Amino acid sequence: MNTKELWQRYEDWLYYHEGLGLYLDISRMGFDEALVEMLKPKFEKAFQDMSALEGGAIANPDENRMVGHYWLRNPDLAPANLKREIVDTLEQIETFAQKVHDGTIHPPEAPKFTDILSIGIGGSALGPEFVAEALAPDFAPMAIHFIDNTDPAGIDRLLNRLKDRLKSTLIIITSKSGGTPETRNGMLEVKHVYEQQGLDFPSHAVAITVTGSKMDELERMEGWLAEFPMFDWVGGRTSEMSAVGLLSASLLGIDIRSLLAGAKEMDEATRVPDTKRNPAALLALAWYHAGHGKGEKDMVMLPYKDSLLLFSRYLQQLVMESLGKEKDLDGKTVYQGIAVYGNKGSTDQHAYVQQLREGVPNFFATFIEVLEDRKGTSIEVEPEATTGDFLSGFLQGTREALYENHRDSITVTIPQVNPRTVGALIALYERAVGLYASLVNVNAYHQPGVEAGKKAAASVLNLQRQLLAVLKLASEPMPLTTLAEKAGAADQLETVYKILRHLAANHRGITLQGDRAKPSNLLVSLDQ
Repeated sequence: MNTKELWQRYEDWLYYHEGLGLYLDISRMGFDEALVEMLKPKFEKAFQDMSALEGGAIANPDENRMVGHYWLRNPDLAPANLKREIVDTLEQIETFAQKVHDGTIHPPEAPKFTDILSIGIGGSALGPEFVAEALAPDFAPMAIHFIDNTDPAGIDRLLNRLKDRLKSTLIIITSKSGGTPETRNGMLEVKHVYEQQGLDFPSHAVAITVTGSKMDELERMEGWLAEFPMFDWVGGRTSEMSAVGLLSASLLGIDIRSLLAGAKEMDEATRVPDTKRNPAALLALAWYHAGHGKGEKDMVMLPYKDSLLLFSRYLQQLVMESLGKEKDLDGKTVYQGIAVYGNKGSTDQHAYVQQLREGVPNFFATFIEVLEDRKGTSIEVEPEATTGDFLSGFLQGTREALYENHRDSITVTIPQVNPRTVGALIALYERAVGLYASLVNVNAYHQPGVEAGKKAAASVLNLQRQLLAVLKLASEPMPLTTLAEKAGAADQLETVYKILRHLAANHRGITLQGDRAKPSNLLVSLDQ
């Protein structure tokens, strides 16, 4: 395609949202009009599906649930019985944050809360982390920290860094069920440290959970500082606009009303039942083309702004948990999904862009461009060129270099990183995922693979308890294979060995004698 034809294609497919100042360019994706025509009936159905979803239809049939994250930024669309709860929750969040900031709500050991410790996993962590990184002001009223894993060393590192500030730290614990192991473990670890230091944990603790959950019961029993609701019609990966994301954002001094307004405005734009005038539909079209509707190519996210570093990590869950499905809605085995990875530009130009341009063509790139370099003016680092000019040049150059070697790319452009544009980006990708899921006929709102992993982990821990019970009754060291048989796990020797190795490495009373490279020959004993 010559430069004139390429320019014409750019103009033909460029989307611009005047209110948000957002551009979407899919002209460097190699789809043709035949694909657009072929997908028209699928998009018509996708638009209908999305309209039904927003109207309160059961959009998650496996769990018999409505899917209502769009209502969070426009409560007028919600069923009447839910609208008041959405509005009230937002007002409660703002009131609580204001009282924390002015010291009306404070810990017993300090005049004000200075820090936030957010404990959650998956959607209860990734959204709040992304928004905090993107939007927290330079001199935020509070500092924020996250426990988003059940890694003891990671927990220790964070709590050791907080040290004396634990007495002025507000702890937000987010779990829909209250039984999520990683979140529960983090809570218990933090609670233990507070008790060791003679601090009153309930006076620092805030729950975000579903009414009637284990955490709700614990919060009421112990008398925590506050509780905010989670809704069973909002999935974790789409929960940033609920208390899950809005509470920490508000405490950080982020304008959550603008975040919601940007999402609402994008929602309106992505309801347009015309592929070419709907930015989420354009993304879904580009994704379908890239992977032939089967996810055959990875999505590489390249945000050219430091504050958007965590956007690709946030999108990993949103896209991969939503679209990565073995079965479609008809029960047919399809193995769907789109893999997502990325860091930021121009850092990646000195890392994996080499492979993107010249290696395996198993991806399509998405550039996130921010037009405003910084607040205020920039110095010239070369004649007629600033650091921001270089960043823009690197983006344009990389995009062109990829195109020259027949690598597809999408470019999303926003005027600046602010609550409104970040809200719009979140909403744009939420809707694109929903539309694409309809195109490929999968349920975007459940996660059976995640549940399978949780069950497998629970079975490992149950086996550990069985092994320890057998060892407690043993009078002498026994072969690993015998131990496995007695524990009813003769067919799980590898798992048995790894459990014992982990216990031994952590001085849990397990002694292993013999050649570690030949586990079957090991003798196992429990220190009495």
